[in-house]
Amino acid sequence: MPAAPRVSPSELFSPEAWAPFQTRSTWRGPLLVLHCWGVIAAAVAVGVWQPILIPLCVMVIGTRQLGLAILMHEAAHGGLARNLKLNDFLGHWLCAVPIGASLSAYRPYHLAHHRFAQQPEDPDLMLSAPFPVSGASLRRKMIRDLTGQTFFKQRVLLPLAALRGRAATGDDAHDYDAVVTGRSVAAFLIWNAGLLALLGLIGVWWAFFVLWLLPMATWFPLVTRLRNIAEHACVEGSADDAFRAARTTRASWWERAFIAPYWVNFHAEHHLFMHVPCWNLPRLHHAVSATEPGRRMEVANGYVEVLRQAASRPT
Repeated sequence: MPAAPRVSPSELFSPEAWAPFQTRSTWRGPLLVLHCWGVIAAAVAVGVWQPILIPLCVMVIGTRQLGLAILMHEAAHGGLARNLKLNDFLGHWLCAVPIGASLSAYRPYHLAHHRFAQQPEDPDLMLSAPFPVSGASLRRKMIRDLTGQTFFKQRVLLPLAALRGRAATGDDAHDYDAVVTGRSVAAFLIWNAGLLALLGLIGVWWAFFVLWLLPMATWFPLVTRLRNIAEHACVEGSADDAFRAARTTRASWWERAFIAPYWVNFHAEHHLFMHVPCWNLPRLHHAVSATEPGRRMEVANGYVEVLRQAASRPT
């Protein structure tokens, strides 16, 4: 099995220039987890206070549910906390389980993705290989996300199939989620039952369904799909050139708020040096871009540009 091309930091940086990117923080990862839950709690409170704002709150909460997945991803690389026990506790119980994932299931799967990025053995290849598609095909996928069909498949059909000992099948890119969600159903149900009980105790039980479950069933699948498309789809030379293994997307403030939280848009840099903490990725982007090899990176000017590329196949 050929592994993906690799780059050593020494090929681009002196030891002194590289040293700041290696630093692990004791407090930044835990504060990001606190920030993510704080934004969710604030959006729930706003939705309860002003129901007319519920559609906006659904988008904010769904994006922060993706944020929990991104912070779980950070924990999979050991970057969420310097103490590995704390790293795994935060990554599993406060990031993965609430959204139906499992850190222990996700970590080996994701590290295999890094080892074989864009090679035939890449377990995530199904996310990028079908693209570009037609505009009509992309619209159908997005409608399935926003109408809860993707959620129903991920959270009901795939776990049921796993319980029956049947492998997930089909051509939908989200089938891969069975690897993560299919092994964590019990913890997910218990955690969410606790959240429902808590909201019931404070007299807003309905907020669980409208301001937690609804975002998870609609906006979260949509922005997860957009993230997956932006990271690897339609990048020429991605299997052969480490600088083109993924795409970085320049994100405006509103894209960071509603599509790409916690620097997830800096994916080319993450694939070059996967142990750099997510909060250092913007600085790493500027440092790598200043080098001659770094100019080969695929960089998009926003998610609209990415979607145009992804939907460029004629009907």
